[in-house]
Amino acid sequence: MRGYASGVSSEQKSAPETTEAAEPRPRRLTYAAALAGLEGAALVIGGVWILVLGLTGDPDDRQQAVTGGITLMVLALLPLLAARGLLLRRSWSRGPAVITQIMALPVAYNLLKADSMAIPGGIALAVVAIAALVLLVNSATTQALGIKGPGRAE
Repeated sequence: MRGYASGVSSEQKSAPETTEAAEPRPRRLTYAAALAGLEGAALVIGGVWILVLGLTGDPDDRQQAVTGGITLMVLALLPLLAARGLLLRRSWSRGPAVITQIMALPVAYNLLKADSMAIPGGIALAVVAIAALVLLVNSATTQALGIKGPGRAE
């Protein structure tokens, strides 16, 4: 046996077959990934917009505007990584996607309570968050991600 003293071989072994090749990705999983990606893109766009306005405009507090813009762009990483993971059928990705939707619901509620142009945004955010949650907890989605419920381990 060629290898290291510890018995570890330097030869690469092929990865085990995944369910990706066995069956196509369910549309519900693709839709959930698209909604998570849409939320991530909206956060990036909002963050860039706030950052640019903070740097080029005349905000009350330039430092707060820049910090807010950067924070939104960093927060966008969670739904964007979750969307990529969902598309690649990674079981870990459902958790961040669900967390993103749960975090979006109070934001939508606050936008709905506003007495301004934010109400349509609150409606859109609530619809997207609820639709994504329904798609993420669907049995076809969990099955495609290889998630088993409690007591169902092989």
